[in-house]
Amino acid sequence: MESETGDSVARRVRLVLENIRRAAVRAGRSPAEVRLVAATKTVSVERIQEGIAAGLSLLGENRMQEALAKMACLKDTPVRWHFIGQLQRRKVRSIIGLFDMIHSVDSVELAQEIDRRAGEGGITQRILLEVNMGGESTKAGFRPDAIERQIPILGALPHVRIQGLMTIPPPAPEAEEARSYFCGLRELAGRIADQEVPSVTMQELSMGMSHDYEVAIEEGATLVRVGTAIFGARHV
Repeated sequence: MESETGDSVARRVRLVLENIRRAAVRAGRSPAEVRLVAATKTVSVERIQEGIAAGLSLLGENRMQEALAKMACLKDTPVRWHFIGQLQRRKVRSIIGLFDMIHSVDSVELAQEIDRRAGEGGITQRILLEVNMGGESTKAGFRPDAIERQIPILGALPHVRIQGLMTIPPPAPEAEEARSYFCGLRELAGRIADQEVPSVTMQELSMGMSHDYEVAIEEGATLVRVGTAIFGARHV
């Protein structure tokens, strides 16, 4: 992947957007099919504002309290928010209606709780189903060999709309090592789409982060979650 000296968020945004464009063209896709979700965990409002000025329009947050503070500061900016972190059922009530999409729905039970809370709020919540493609015991997510059987249950929930799938592949030193997991998620989405379950579409594939987003785009990603490549290393 290309690199660029300096720590300007604006320069990094331009570089990532150009890398997205090139990866899409390599794959014979329109760059317009791919959206950049800027992962803003631990990033200051000032640096986020610099990114917005450079073209960021979709922000992804992992932590509820941090997201609320940033939303308040950035309420007058033309950005939308996605929740991309692990979500506990007891915290669902706090986030319903605040995020355009929740990427990390990792169980039927969590989807049911989101449906219940969305119903109480009189809204429909868009979600993605997180799939543990690597079968890692340390990660949450639906099992690839089980999710297809659970789709009819999920599709029957009246206050959620399943828009697609999300995955985080096992960590690897080379981006190319993630390709098989991205390809597997795309193929899984195709099989789910073939079920033609109401309220379930597979229009979104959220996959690829700072080190492997170009490979993910080549394998069909429509949403790439990029933080470090834009804002630099996190300081937790």
